[in-house]
Amino acid sequence: MKKIIWICVLVFGFIDICKADVDLAPSSKSAILMDAKTGTILYEKDADKAYPPASMTKIMSMLLIMEAIDNNKLSFDETVTISKNASSMGGSQLFLQEGESYPVKELLKGIAVASGNDAVVAMAEKIGGSVPEFVEMMNNKAKELGLKNTKFVNPHGLDAEGHVSSAKDMALIAKELLKHEKILEFTSIYEDYLKKNDGSSIWLVNTNKLVRFYEGVDGLKTGFTEDAGYCLTSTAQKNNLRLITVVMGEPSSDERSTDTSNMLNYGFNTYELYQAFSKNNALGTKRVEFGKKDSVQVSLKDDYVKLLKKKEEKPSYSFEINIDKIKAPIKKGEVIGKAKVIDNGSVIDEVDVTVLEDVEKANIWDFFNKNLRSITAGKKIINT
Repeated sequence: MKKIIWICVLVFGFIDICKADVDLAPSSKSAILMDAKTGTILYEKDADKAYPPASMTKIMSMLLIMEAIDNNKLSFDETVTISKNASSMGGSQLFLQEGESYPVKELLKGIAVASGNDAVVAMAEKIGGSVPEFVEMMNNKAKELGLKNTKFVNPHGLDAEGHVSSAKDMALIAKELLKHEKILEFTSIYEDYLKKNDGSSIWLVNTNKLVRFYEGVDGLKTGFTEDAGYCLTSTAQKNNLRLITVVMGEPSSDERSTDTSNMLNYGFNTYELYQAFSKNNALGTKRVEFGKKDSVQVSLKDDYVKLLKKKEEKPSYSFEINIDKIKAPIKKGEVIGKAKVIDNGSVIDEVDVTVLEDVEKANIWDFFNKNLRSITAGKKIINT
């Protein structure tokens, strides 16, 4: 009977929860539903309680891997040699052998899809120098993100004394990981193969069945141990709305998928992301000092979005730029100041402002030409 209900939820989306005052994740010990863009919590259940996170731990490990790649400290094509320690890991594994070498992208695929403990230990040693040093990096990142109920003891999530996190903390780690969009190319894989050094292949099947059975799901990570129960941090996108869900302590893999589906159904059926202002639109023009150009258009560094309930009246905002002048050189995307967000005469927010194009610093010939044009036009000589 459970399997019949489960198939209906996944394939047909029959469960349509319309109110968050009911328990959307009744089988879980704790759960949370969050908007990935704004961080708004749409539903939570004991979300601050600390529990063993099992292999959801690997979300933090993948975050550190992606940071190393995006900071050019590591590349997808760089090879990693498997140590004796990595090859001896138990639990879910890729059966990597000591002395074998694999590209980072293959090990990352093995972590994201098949939850390979041997692969994540190999990556921890590569990035941190050793597993303890990598775990210290994980805990430092947790502090940086302001996590209140998380402590990591290992990079893989096998049960260990004091190794805990909470649904809310896992959602916040996932939110940070999603800033590295390339990770979704790995976590969205349902099945693939890892080619071994000896020419054989290992079939990788995603432990997150929602990647295949729920439209829009493209990550992130399951987990299971005897202490943790069945866990899942999931993300899905429909239109421009991306949601994050976490369930912990589920009694079965079917129930964790059902509870996750319930939360996603509620979120997508109830909310939409409203783009109040595009970062590609100009807010105004400001004077540039010492630049090849005398002025430049400015705008918000990021789109200004608000999470609204569907059919809710769309607000209209105005923006007050707190910038007098800009000094060259300046690059598009570089923060040059702040803008106040005003709603019905009240300041409700403050956001970063940038320029819409690069402005190079003027050289002596640029100043000469400007002065020449000013003299010809009968204006004052420019002395900047």
